[in-house]
Amino acid sequence: MIDTGENVAARYKLSMQQQHDVVLRRFEQYQAALADERAFQRRYMVDVAITDTNFRKQIGTLSADEGIYTTTAEGLAKLKPVKPNGTVTFGSQTHPADGNAGTIVTSRELAREWSADGNIEIELLGFGQARVEKGFMPMAPVPASRAALHSAGLEIKDIDAVKTHNPFAVNDLVFARETGFPLEKMNNFGCSQIWGHPQAPTGIRSVIELIEELVLRGGGTGLFNGCAAGDSAMAVVLRVKDVTRT
Repeated sequence: MIDTGENVAARYKLSMQQQHDVVLRRFEQYQAALADERAFQRRYMVDVAITDTNFRKQIGTLSADEGIYTTTAEGLAKLKPVKPNGTVTFGSQTHPADGNAGTIVTSRELAREWSADGNIEIELLGFGQARVEKGFMPMAPVPASRAALHSAGLEIKDIDAVKTHNPFAVNDLVFARETGFPLEKMNNFGCSQIWGHPQAPTGIRSVIELIEELVLRGGGTGLFNGCAAGDSAMAVVLRVKDVTRT
């Protein structure tokens, strides 16, 4: 997989420092999710009981992310590229992580009935998929996002917030360059670059965080994209509306 990151970095002439700058920004954004005793994360995270191997006795509780790597400019500066003559370091790519998440897609009526706040409406507007040339996986979110935007009848200028599954910092650099969406404004409150690449629900946590970010904004339109094996990617566009504000 790292070859795909290097291939795209070479094509776009992305330096190691540019990638490290993205990682520092993403770590800074993640800190906002931890502020005020994790107020943002507590909007959607729940405590999970940890049991013994027989599932009979609770031996602990998982309440927050674990295994997060503290990121500093000084620490990143000490790293060398993983591949000879490359640009991608262990700092500018994500790490494997376990995770679990879920969401319910249902009717407006049932969503309002089951929701903690029936005034919040979440509408799926568009979906897109794409595949790029072999060995250039981090490029795939761009055409996937364009397909999702086309499906929704929107343009990138209509998007208020973007979340990405970014196994490489290269992903975000390419997306920002190709779409014009501000690099520093993507992935508020965190992303898989920092909290890890889940081995199960790769994108759903990011989608949930995207929704919560838009709720805090008072509503808006968001885009999520993520790349996958086979040099492919998917993207989804959604809208959050607070009916009390309309």
